[in-house]
Amino acid sequence: MSVVLVTGGSGFIGSHTCLILLENGFDVIVLDSFLNSSPRSIDRVKALIGNSDINKRLTIIEGDIRDYNLIDKVFENREQIGNSIDAVIHFAGVKAISESINNPLKYWDINVNGTCTLLSAMNKHNCKTIVFSSSATVYGSPQTLPISESEKVNPENPYGHSKAAIEQMLSDLYQTSCSDWKIAILRYFNPIGSHASGLLGEHPIGKPANLFPLISQVAAGRLKSLKVFGADWDSPDGTAIRDYIHVMDLADGHIAALNYLLTHEFSYLKLNLGTGKGYSVLEVISEFEKISGKRVPFEVVSKRKGDVAISVADSSLAKSKLNWCPTRSLTDCCVDGWKWQLLNPIGYS
Repeated sequence: MSVVLVTGGSGFIGSHTCLILLENGFDVIVLDSFLNSSPRSIDRVKALIGNSDINKRLTIIEGDIRDYNLIDKVFENREQIGNSIDAVIHFAGVKAISESINNPLKYWDINVNGTCTLLSAMNKHNCKTIVFSSSATVYGSPQTLPISESEKVNPENPYGHSKAAIEQMLSDLYQTSCSDWKIAILRYFNPIGSHASGLLGEHPIGKPANLFPLISQVAAGRLKSLKVFGADWDSPDGTAIRDYIHVMDLADGHIAALNYLLTHEFSYLKLNLGTGKGYSVLEVISEFEKISGKRVPFEVVSKRKGDVAISVADSSLAKSKLNWCPTRSLTDCCVDGWKWQLLNPIGYS
């Protein structure tokens, strides 16, 4: 069976994807610095799989994607035992828009330089199949809605710029005259929810930067109130509208993309992963209150630099190419996310 290296595999999306990989028969190597994640998420993955041979099929390596010698050694070690790495799913990186505005060099260093280092090691060891975790932030303020892959790439913050730069790097790599790379760039929208068991979920280190874990922590009483950034956006209730996708649907999308690459020659995919439905901040708060039975107090504050009014995906190309489409609703996201919060009030800590 194929061996997959998952960078950032202990993170929110990474851990859920590792679970689906193992359930689908892949062997998995997780490379993670644990900068904004916990190794306990992989312990939970093992518990959910439950097989006696799980420690043979799942390897965890602590390290940084900017460390070429480490990545080189990971590939070499697998080659020496005759079980080479067949593909990479690349999640590792930093992702907070506000932090990227305050510290852009960190985002260019970790996201862009780290990816370049990873690709160099892959190229040396002739591992040329990669699924890259990109983002809808590369579109900036879209001209048309829902957003298709033909929309102009025009990011409005350093985080988005770093993702766009990596996409260009991958495009250049694919288009070289002697290229035999197989690449899938997945631009996903707003992942939320958790595994239905409540054992896997989002565990940001420190105060969360994303809406859903903030709502969860306010509902649980860990935070006093939620900040809503702007109430005068061009939307029905004045708050920003986003396409929220369940993390398990997103994980399924990564497996579908990987399987496509492994069964097609010289493939290059650039796909949106979203639901095609937009919900405002106030609508998400209302749905979460309904599910949890808890009040989520909030205060409206100034808009954040780098935010956009509406971001909703056209994912018809992913459905056509991968035979993938999301099956879980916003209600499902809230039910699973609240279960995670109740069972893990302080995350994996």
